Amino acid sequence: MRIASYNIRKAVGLDWRRDPFRIIRVLAALEADVVALQEADRRLGARPAVLPEALLHAHAGLRVLKVTDGPSSGWHGNAILVRDGWDVRHAERLTLPGIEPRGAVIADLSGPEGDVTVVGTHLGLRRGCRQLQLAHLREAIAGRAPQTIIAGDMNEWSPRIGFDLIGDAFNMIAPGPSFHASRLMVPLDRFAHGARVLCRGAGVVLTGEARTASDHLPIWMDADMLKA
Repeated sequence: MRIASYNIRKAVGLDWRRDPFRIIRVLAALEADVVALQEADRRLGARPAVLPEALLHAHAGLRVLKVTDGPSSGWHGNAILVRDGWDVRHAERLTLPGIEPRGAVIADLSGPEGDVTVVGTHLGLRRGCRQLQLAHLREAIAGRAPQTIIAGDMNEWSPRIGFDLIGDAFNMIAPGPSFHASRLMVPLDRFAHGARVLCRGAGVVLTGEARTASDHLPIWMDADMLKA
Protein backbone atom coordinates (compact mmCIF):
# COMPACT_ATOMS: atom_id res chain seq x y z
CA MET A 1 0.00 0.00 0.00
CA ARG A 2 1.02 3.60 -0.41
CA ILE A 3 0.28 5.98 2.44
CA ALA A 4 0.82 9.72 2.26
CA SER A 5 0.75 12.58 4.74
CA TYR A 6 0.20 16.21 3.83
CA ASN A 7 -0.29 19.41 5.82
CA ILE A 8 -2.36 21.36 3.30
CA ARG A 9 -2.55 24.62 5.33
CA LYS A 10 -6.25 24.93 4.64
CA ALA A 11 -5.43 24.86 0.89
CA VAL A 12 -3.61 28.20 1.05
CA GLY A 13 -0.53 28.11 -1.15
CA LEU A 14 2.69 30.08 -1.21
CA ASP A 15 0.93 32.59 -3.47
CA TRP A 16 -1.56 33.14 -0.61
CA ARG A 17 -4.45 31.89 -2.77
CA ARG A 18 -6.83 29.33 -1.33
CA ASP A 19 -7.04 26.74 -4.11
CA PRO A 20 -8.65 23.42 -3.09
CA PHE A 21 -8.48 22.15 -6.67
CA ARG A 22 -4.70 22.53 -6.68
CA ILE A 23 -4.51 20.37 -3.54
CA ILE A 24 -6.78 17.78 -5.17
CA ARG A 25 -4.49 17.64 -8.21
CA VAL A 26 -1.48 17.08 -5.93
CA LEU A 27 -3.36 14.29 -4.12
CA ALA A 28 -4.34 12.66 -7.42
CA ALA A 29 -0.70 12.61 -8.56
CA LEU A 30 0.33 10.86 -5.32
CA GLU A 31 -1.79 7.80 -6.19
CA ALA A 32 -1.94 6.87 -2.51
CA ASP A 33 -4.28 4.29 -1.00
CA VAL A 34 -4.58 6.20 2.27
CA VAL A 35 -3.81 9.85 2.99
CA ALA A 36 -3.52 11.62 6.35
CA LEU A 37 -4.25 15.33 5.99
CA GLN A 38 -3.50 18.07 8.49
CA GLU A 39 -5.15 21.51 8.56
CA ALA A 40 -7.93 20.13 6.37
CA ASP A 41 -10.64 22.34 7.88
CA ARG A 42 -11.01 26.07 8.29
CA ARG A 43 -10.39 27.35 11.81
CA LEU A 44 -13.45 29.52 12.43
CA GLY A 45 -17.16 28.92 12.86
CA ALA A 46 -18.27 25.36 12.18
CA ARG A 47 -14.81 24.59 10.75
CA PRO A 48 -16.06 23.55 7.31
CA ALA A 49 -14.00 21.21 5.14
CA VAL A 50 -11.57 22.88 2.74
CA LEU A 51 -11.74 20.20 0.02
CA PRO A 52 -15.04 19.54 -1.80
CA GLU A 53 -15.66 15.86 -1.15
CA ALA A 54 -17.41 15.12 -4.46
CA LEU A 55 -14.55 16.62 -6.49
CA LEU A 56 -11.97 14.90 -4.30
CA HIS A 57 -13.52 11.54 -5.10
CA ALA A 58 -14.12 12.30 -8.77
CA HIS A 59 -10.58 13.51 -9.51
CA ALA A 60 -8.40 11.70 -6.94
CA GLY A 61 -10.46 8.58 -6.19
CA LEU A 62 -10.37 9.32 -2.46
CA ARG A 63 -13.20 9.57 0.04
CA VAL A 64 -13.15 11.26 3.43
CA LEU A 65 -13.47 9.08 6.49
CA LYS A 66 -16.09 10.93 8.55
CA VAL A 67 -15.66 11.02 12.31
CA THR A 68 -17.98 13.97 13.06
CA ASP A 69 -21.55 14.87 12.14
CA GLY A 70 -20.68 18.44 11.14
CA PRO A 71 -19.22 19.98 7.97
CA SER A 72 -15.59 19.27 8.93
CA SER A 73 -13.47 16.69 7.15
CA GLY A 74 -11.99 15.34 10.35
CA TRP A 75 -11.06 16.25 13.89
CA HIS A 76 -8.97 19.29 14.88
CA GLY A 77 -8.03 19.58 11.22
CA ASN A 78 -6.91 15.94 10.91
CA ALA A 79 -8.59 13.89 8.19
CA ILE A 80 -8.01 10.46 6.71
CA LEU A 81 -8.77 9.84 3.04
CA VAL A 82 -9.23 6.29 1.74
CA ARG A 83 -9.20 4.99 -1.83
CA ASP A 84 -12.06 2.88 -3.14
CA GLY A 85 -11.41 -0.78 -2.43
CA TRP A 86 -10.44 -0.17 1.19
CA ASP A 87 -13.06 -0.91 3.86
CA VAL A 88 -13.30 0.99 7.13
CA ARG A 89 -13.83 -1.51 9.95
CA HIS A 90 -13.73 1.09 12.71
CA ALA A 91 -12.95 4.79 13.05
CA GLU A 92 -12.71 7.15 15.97
CA ARG A 93 -11.46 10.57 16.90
CA LEU A 94 -9.11 11.31 19.76
CA THR A 95 -8.51 14.55 21.64
CA LEU A 96 -4.88 15.02 22.64
CA PRO A 97 -3.67 16.85 25.78
CA GLY A 98 -1.67 20.07 25.65
CA ILE A 99 -1.90 23.84 25.61
CA GLU A 100 -3.21 23.99 22.02
CA PRO A 101 -6.27 22.10 20.77
CA ARG A 102 -4.87 18.98 19.09
CA GLY A 103 -6.31 15.66 18.02
CA ALA A 104 -5.99 12.52 15.97
CA VAL A 105 -8.11 10.25 13.79
CA ILE A 106 -7.70 6.48 14.13
CA ALA A 107 -8.96 4.08 11.46
CA ASP A 108 -8.89 0.29 11.25
CA LEU A 109 -8.82 -0.50 7.52
CA SER A 110 -8.97 -3.60 5.33
CA GLY A 111 -7.77 -3.54 1.76
CA PRO A 112 -6.02 -5.45 -1.01
CA GLU A 113 -2.76 -5.35 0.94
CA GLY A 114 -4.28 -6.57 4.20
CA ASP A 115 -5.41 -5.03 7.47
CA VAL A 116 -3.80 -1.90 8.86
CA THR A 117 -4.50 0.69 11.54
CA VAL A 118 -3.75 4.24 10.43
CA VAL A 119 -3.42 7.16 12.82
CA GLY A 120 -3.44 10.69 11.39
CA THR A 121 -2.29 13.47 13.71
CA HIS A 122 -0.79 16.93 14.03
CA LEU A 123 1.29 17.33 17.19
CA GLY A 124 1.78 20.54 19.17
CA LEU A 125 4.44 23.20 18.86
CA ARG A 126 5.99 22.58 22.29
CA ARG A 127 8.05 19.47 22.91
CA GLY A 128 6.55 18.94 26.36
CA CYS A 129 3.07 18.90 24.83
CA ARG A 130 4.23 16.57 22.05
CA GLN A 131 5.53 14.13 24.65
CA LEU A 132 2.15 14.09 26.38
CA GLN A 133 0.39 13.65 23.05
CA LEU A 134 2.62 10.76 21.98
CA ALA A 135 2.03 9.02 25.31
CA HIS A 136 -1.71 9.50 24.88
CA LEU A 137 -1.59 8.14 21.33
CA ARG A 138 0.43 5.12 22.38
CA GLU A 139 -2.08 4.26 25.11
CA ALA A 140 -5.00 4.68 22.69
CA ILE A 141 -3.60 2.21 20.14
CA ALA A 142 -1.95 -0.20 22.59
CA GLY A 143 -4.49 -2.97 22.03
CA ARG A 144 -4.35 -2.87 18.24
CA ALA A 145 -2.39 -5.11 15.92
CA PRO A 146 1.28 -4.33 15.16
CA GLN A 147 0.25 -3.45 11.58
CA THR A 148 -0.08 0.19 12.60
CA ILE A 149 1.12 3.37 10.92
CA ILE A 150 1.14 6.84 12.48
CA ALA A 151 1.30 9.63 9.90
CA GLY A 152 1.32 13.38 10.28
CA ASP A 153 2.96 16.67 11.00
CA MET A 154 5.04 15.82 14.06
CA ASN A 155 6.34 19.40 14.50
CA GLU A 156 9.71 18.09 15.72
CA TRP A 157 12.72 20.03 14.43
CA SER A 158 15.41 17.83 15.96
CA PRO A 159 16.67 14.88 13.87
CA ARG A 160 17.75 12.97 17.00
CA ILE A 161 15.32 13.42 19.89
CA GLY A 162 11.63 13.85 20.61
CA PHE A 163 10.20 10.37 20.00
CA ASP A 164 11.55 8.43 22.99
CA LEU A 165 8.04 7.55 24.20
CA ILE A 166 7.20 5.54 21.08
CA GLY A 167 10.68 4.67 19.80
CA ASP A 168 10.71 1.20 21.38
CA ALA A 169 7.46 0.16 19.67
CA PHE A 170 7.59 2.09 16.39
CA ASN A 171 10.15 2.75 13.70
CA MET A 172 10.34 6.43 12.78
CA ILE A 173 10.54 7.31 9.09
CA ALA A 174 11.57 10.83 8.10
CA PRO A 175 11.53 10.77 4.29
CA GLY A 176 13.32 14.12 4.09
CA PRO A 177 12.88 17.87 4.60
CA SER A 178 9.26 18.78 3.96
CA PHE A 179 9.07 22.28 5.46
CA HIS A 180 9.21 25.10 4.41
CA ALA A 181 8.19 24.43 0.80
CA SER A 182 9.97 27.57 -0.37
CA ARG A 183 13.22 26.65 1.40
CA LEU A 184 13.38 23.09 2.66
CA MET A 185 14.87 22.94 6.14
CA VAL A 186 13.38 20.24 8.40
CA PRO A 187 11.46 16.93 8.20
CA LEU A 188 8.43 17.97 10.24
CA ASP A 189 6.26 15.41 8.44
CA ARG A 190 6.98 11.78 9.34
CA PHE A 191 5.68 8.25 9.62
CA ALA A 192 6.01 5.79 12.49
CA HIS A 193 5.23 2.14 11.83
CA GLY A 194 4.79 -0.93 13.97
CA ALA A 195 6.81 -4.13 13.93
CA ARG A 196 4.61 -5.92 11.37
CA VAL A 197 4.86 -3.15 8.78
CA LEU A 198 7.69 -3.27 6.25
CA CYS A 199 8.71 0.05 4.69
CA ARG A 200 9.60 -0.53 1.03
CA GLY A 201 10.45 3.08 0.31
CA ALA A 202 9.58 6.64 1.27
CA GLY A 203 10.03 10.11 -0.12
CA VAL A 204 9.03 13.75 -0.35
CA VAL A 205 7.23 15.14 -3.40
CA LEU A 206 9.59 17.78 -4.78
CA THR A 207 8.03 18.52 -8.15
CA GLY A 208 4.90 19.92 -9.74
CA GLU A 209 2.22 21.92 -7.99
CA ALA A 210 3.21 20.49 -4.62
CA ARG A 211 6.00 23.08 -4.54
CA THR A 212 3.47 25.93 -4.24
CA ALA A 213 0.20 24.36 -3.00
CA SER A 214 1.06 24.60 0.74
CA ASP A 215 3.95 25.55 3.01
CA HIS A 216 4.56 21.81 3.55
CA LEU A 217 5.40 19.22 0.91
CA PRO A 218 3.55 15.89 0.92
CA ILE A 219 5.41 12.77 1.99
CA TRP A 220 4.73 9.15 1.02
CA MET A 221 5.65 5.63 2.10
CA ASP A 222 5.19 2.29 0.34
CA ALA A 223 4.60 -0.45 2.89
CA ASP A 224 3.81 -4.14 3.15
CA MET A 225 1.65 -5.59 5.92
CA LEU A 226 3.38 -8.65 7.38
CA LYS A 227 1.41 -11.55 8.80
CA ALA A 228 1.77 -12.19 12.51
